[in-house]
Amino acid sequence: MDITNKSPKYKKYKNIEENNPKTLILKLFLIPFTIYIIIKYKTKTKTKIKSAENLIISKPKNDTVIIPDIKVCLCTMGRDENRYIREFVSHYEKYGVDKIFLYDNNIVNGEKFEDVINDYVQKGFVEILNWRGKEAPIFSVMNECYNNNKDKYDWIIFYEIDEFLNLYNYTNVKLYLNQGHFNNCQVIHLNIINHSDNDKLYYENKSLIERFPSIVPLKQSQISVKSIVKGHINNLKITWMHWINGKLKGCNGFGGPSDVDKGNDFLYYVIDHYYSKSTEEFINKINRGDVWRNTQEYINHRTEKYLNQNHVTLEKIEMLEKGIKIDLSKYKKKFIEK
Repeated sequence: MDITNKSPKYKKYKNIEENNPKTLILKLFLIPFTIYIIIKYKTKTKTKIKSAENLIISKPKNDTVIIPDIKVCLCTMGRDENRYIREFVSHYEKYGVDKIFLYDNNIVNGEKFEDVINDYVQKGFVEILNWRGKEAPIFSVMNECYNNNKDKYDWIIFYEIDEFLNLYNYTNVKLYLNQGHFNNCQVIHLNIINHSDNDKLYYENKSLIERFPSIVPLKQSQISVKSIVKGHINNLKITWMHWINGKLKGCNGFGGPSDVDKGNDFLYYVIDHYYSKSTEEFINKINRGDVWRNTQEYINHRTEKYLNQNHVTLEKIEMLEKGIKIDLSKYKKKFIEK
């Protein structure tokens, strides 16, 4: 407690100062001056905010804007994705990607992508490369795809089949990538936004975007990024599927410095990640095996992630236990105790 405010000396000094003519004149001058400064600051701040909004939110009209003459491709790999591959391919065709290099990692006698996207293959938008039955790390595919295409394309996108680029106010990826603030960037890191299962237990024959609009709250979602890499980089060795290589100059979605640990932007330029889909589809995803790692430890990790990011019910737990053959008694216990 401040005892000076209650001391007689302080009260006497305070009364003298308040009745001092100089003090009164000073107050008369300061009050209007302070009001002027506040009004001026607010006006200036509003102008800055409006300018920023115009920079970020103004939507380019593709019918009046000339699409830049740059080349953009996408590299991806998939296994048992025939239910989803057409929506994925269509999404990136609409975004202006020139070509998709799709590495077919199905089992030798498994499903074939050509059965559902042969029209895209025939017109040359999708090239399917045979990676069937292989268990090599995904880095092998990423390095092969980059080295085969780095001199033909200005930018190469590395996203998986459940990841959908969302550029908010840009309907063409070339308009976005051709911005001047990306000139000195070697890789653009965009944050992943995980979508929840929307409490859906079973598959429905509808688009992912329609079925799973809800996103996982950031406090429950692991911060992660995926990358768009500039072409023409010699001797590049991709060492991680998310941020590619720590030695590259990484930028966030606005061209500023990237922070892959804390995240860059969760409002405008992101990747919508349909990680789990419904409970049934998540079980199928686990059972088909990961395209590059499938240890029991990793299966446990993925299941924990699913439960942490979605609304947990007893029905979901029992479906997971039966479908994956995994012990989830610690989750089930919470419901039994109730």
